[in-house]
Amino acid sequence: MRRFIMKNPAKVGATGETQFKVEERHAIAFSGKDMPPVLSTPSLIWFLEHAAIKVLEPLLDPGEASVGTDIELQHLAPTPVAHSVTCVARVIQSDGRGVAFQLEAHDEYEVVARGFHRRRVIHTASFTKRLEEKVHSDPKQPQKSQLQ
Repeated sequence: MRRFIMKNPAKVGATGETQFKVEERHAIAFSGKDMPPVLSTPSLIWFLEHAAIKVLEPLLDPGEASVGTDIELQHLAPTPVAHSVTCVARVIQSDGRGVAFQLEAHDEYEVVARGFHRRRVIHTASFTKRLEEKVHSDPKQPQKSQLQ
């Protein structure tokens, strides 16, 4: 099995950034409520993840990718449609395969989110093989929730 080591491990303090303008497709509308649509948490997470990906992509060897394995986020303030958001991911720990990030997002007025994200470097061929096995096989039994 191939070892998973990036050409150059991610350095603590390295940052990635994404910027975007909130569009209707990024917003959640609170139906029946007297509230305007605002940036949804799932959309915000997507942009924060991509800020982390920007740090790792140049460090990956051919046949490697990074996947998100953990995210913890406090969505602290609303951002209206048509406003700009900047998302920053800063490396706080790197152990070769696993990289942990501190996350922050802000609009033109304030910090709108803070959190933590972890990514893991994987071999794309193994990932694809595992996924194809799921697609082309019948599940033995549906998995039951651990919450029941």
